Formats: sequence, structure tokens, C-alpha cells
Amino acid sequence: MGKADVPGRIPSVREIMDDPRLRAAAAGLGRSEAREAARRVQRSLRGGHRPLAEAVADAVAGLPPAPTRHRRVLNATGVLVHTNLGRAPLSRAAVDAVAYLAGTSDLELDLAQNRRGRRGRGALEALHAAVPAAEAVHVVNNNAAAMVLVATALAQGAEIVVSRGELVEIGDGFRLPELLESTGARLREVGTTNRTTADDYARAINDNTALLLRVHPSNFAMSGYVSSPSVRELASLGRPLVVDIGSGLLAPHPLLPDEPDAATVLAQGAALVTASGDKLLGGPQAGLLLGDAGLVERLRRHPLARALRTGKLTLAALEATLRGPVPPLSAALSRSVGELGDRAGEMARRLCGAGLDAVAVATEAVVGGGGAPGVALPSAGVSLPAGLGPPLRAGRMPVLGCVHKGRLVLDLRTVEAEDDELLIGAVLDAWGLVARPSAVPAAGPVTETAGALGETAGGLGETAGAVPETAGAVTRSAARAAGTVAEAVAGAGP
Repeated sequence: MGKADVPGRIPSVREIMDDPRLRAAAAGLGRSEAREAARRVQRSLRGGHRPLAEAVADAVAGLPPAPTRHRRVLNATGVLVHTNLGRAPLSRAAVDAVAYLAGTSDLELDLAQNRRGRRGRGALEALHAAVPAAEAVHVVNNNAAAMVLVATALAQGAEIVVSRGELVEIGDGFRLPELLESTGARLREVGTTNRTTADDYARAINDNTALLLRVHPSNFAMSGYVSSPSVRELASLGRPLVVDIGSGLLAPHPLLPDEPDAATVLAQGAALVTASGDKLLGGPQAGLLLGDAGLVERLRRHPLARALRTGKLTLAALEATLRGPVPPLSAALSRSVGELGDRAGEMARRLCGAGLDAVAVATEAVVGGGGAPGVALPSAGVSLPAGLGPPLRAGRMPVLGCVHKGRLVLDLRTVEAEDDELLIGAVLDAWGLVARPSAVPAAGPVTETAGALGETAGGLGETAGAVPETAGAVTRSAARAAGTVAEAVAGAGP
């Protein structure tokens, strides 16, 4: 019998870490993580009489799957591009590309000529191929950085003409006017909040005008007595027109007819387009710059471009997103309501069989991330008792849903079909923490098809991200009335 096995004696951290399971944890997660697990074993042993092996097994089971404090979560909120949940999930192809190029690679090397090559040429070529209307392309680390680079390289000390109705706040308190003015450019505001004409821009142009700026509002929409000039009208005014399309749609999408896309905007005469890589494109965080070759070269050669450049892993993920199969976000956007209804019905049936009050319901999903404000996507999900919210968030695989009329709703448009078993398991685990044998709620009726789903689609409350489902949750219906969809804690900025 070793010292660690002496009854009543609490072994030292070093002795506990000699356990093969904790040695393996130290090799994979680092010694600090394994050491903390050993301390949890000590606390467990002090709290009561239990075998050392059992305490170690529990501590090992509680270790994270990777050496990071961030957790993978299941997004069942119905918000496809959720700012608080990391925006667009990467495709398997993108994840594989990141792993493949995580070591040394030919990032800036021409192997054939054995000399320095264009950094990230694969991603740039793929982006150019996706938008042939662009003469040239460049990539920085996010869309806000793209805007800063444009203003610095093209308009420092000069004027940018922009509509008052497009001077938006992009999230977390960052405001576009302050962002642009920090570069040394001066903003010349034209028009009014709700109406701006091409003549307003034309009258503001002078010898000090560097460019005209068009900003897609992204995270809000105006309706009623509103007007703004077309891209063609602004492109004809004799100054470079820069259009921030925000959400990263590269080509028209049939489900989002009012969402601007890079190909169309460039074809209409814009000199430059900026966009995000981690929204509707479905790739990594990146700022995309597409358009006139001369302007793109000025941006690329500006000293600030070096500070804003992307790393090799971002470039790998971006190229794989552009060249590879349909990314998860695009797949989620195009899922049929019938498919979602069938999944919701089957999930509710199985959960009811386990004693839960689970009902398949019709829902409305949204794009989120500032994309397609006001556009509702018919969807389906499972309605559960609201008390499951906290244990679902605290589970080994945290699950985020939304609250509607005192019920927790899990919207399946934002859940991959391959994760349904994982979601069911997480719900059952959470139910095991809150259920009492004498107080199991009666199971509600289960509808099998989306066409017969019982609850109305409107008014679903947005999840508060990692925030409990309290009065802080914002309902989608109220948000749409205000002209925006509020996403959890943070705004939906670039």
C-alpha cells in the first residue's frame, strides 16, 4: 500500500498527480490544469469518506477537452450569426485547413522560385475568384480595420462625405464617426437621418473631398418616409465611392434580396467594397477589401496595413471557406421548415418519453450579426420548462436557447442535425439536475410537422448569451418594432 492509499490520510498534490490519468491530463492540458484537478481531489477527500480512485475519476471527468477557458456551446438561439457566440461557425474544411497549416508553411514563399512570395496568395486568389468584378482584393483582420485603413490611406487630412443616417454605432459602444475621425479624416455629413439624396452628396463635394462613403446600416432598419441614393447615382459624382456592405455577402442570395452584396455593388460602380469575413460569408473574422486595383494597392502598401494584416490561420480558414463545401452558416440559412419541423417533432417525442414537458413549436430565426435586419426566417424548435435554462448553460456541453412566454425554446435552425443527439443528451442531463420523481410535469402534445406546429412564430426572446434568462432578454418582436434585432449583450458590429 502506497502513502497515497493510507486510510484517512489526504495525499499531497504531487502524489495525486502521479496517477496515470492526471499524468495524461498534464501532457494534454498542461500541468497547471492537472494540478488544479489534484487540488479538487484533495477538497473532495476532505469533504467526506470516499475512495481516492473515485475522487480522481470525478476530477478527470471535470477537466476541459482543450487547454482553453472558452467553451464550445450549442447555439439553439435561432440567431445564425450570434456575436456573443463567436459569429459564424467554421466549416470542417476550414478547421482542417487551420490544423494542416498550423506548423510551418509556404505562407510568404514561392516554392518554385525559392524566393519571397505574396503573403496569403491562396486566400486572395480564392476571394478574387469569388468576386470577379473586383480588380484586386486585400484582407485585414476585421471590417472595422478595413474602414480604418481606407480612411487613413485615402482620406487622412481630407474629407469623407457620408449620410447622417448611416453614421451608426457598430457594437460595444464603438461608433463609426469616432472610428473614422480617429484616422485624421474629416467627416462631411449630408442629408438627414431618414432622407438623403444624390444632390446632397454633390453639393458637399469640393477640392478637399477624398471619397464618398456608403454604409449599410446592418444592425437596424428604417421604414416609412425614407430615401437614399443608389450606388450608381453616387458612383457618377466624380469621387471614389467606398461601400461598406457589412455582412460579407459576396453574391446575391435568394433568401436575402435586400441585403447588399459585393458583386452587385461593384458592378454598379463602387470603387471599393469592405465586408466582414465571419458573418454571411461563414468564415473567420477578417476584413475584406475588394475593388479598384490602384486603390487596393495604395491600401496594401500603406504602413498601417502591416499592423492590420491577418495571421496564417485566418488566411487558411478564409481560403478553405471560399474553396470548400457549403459552410455551416449557409446550410443553416437554407434549411427547409419541413426538415426542421420533423427534427423538432422527433426531439420532442423522445424528450416526452423521458418524462419532460417538451413541445415542438414553430419559431422565427434571424440572421443576426447585423445582417438582414428585420428579415424573419421561419423555423422550428422545442419548447421546454424555463427552469432548464441555467443547468443547460452550466452543462459539460452548454446549450443556449431563448425564452418565450415563460418557456425555454431551442431553435433548431442554428443546430446542426448531427448535433441533435448531443442536444438531447444535454437536455436530459439538465433535466436530471432539476427533476423530482414526485413532480415530473405532464408531457405536452407533440406535433410531427412544421405545418401543424402550435405556437406562433413571432415574439421569441433573444438569448442573453451567457446572461441568465431574466428581464434583460429582448424580444424579437419588440426589437423589430424599434427597427433592430438586439443580440444578447453585445451589438452586431464589424
